[in-house]
Amino acid sequence: MSLDIQFKLKSNPLYIKFIHENSYWYKILNRDPNMWGEFVENVKDAYHLRATDRLSNVIDTIDMVTKVISALK
Repeated sequence: MSLDIQFKLKSNPLYIKFIHENSYWYKILNRDPNMWGEFVENVKDAYHLRATDRLSNVIDTIDMVTKVISALK
């Protein structure tokens, strides 16, 4: 695996966690370092790090708070 990819992996603990859980990515990144973008996208999908996921979490939290407030009335 190229040093550039190794440094990128070690810069983010989520990347390390993901690559340990999905070890086939070792082989993919070793053979084709250009797959880094796809690797990052898979990490975002796996750990719900997209903007839409965050927005969904905020909406769910607001919905829960409104239900609690309405139950207390």
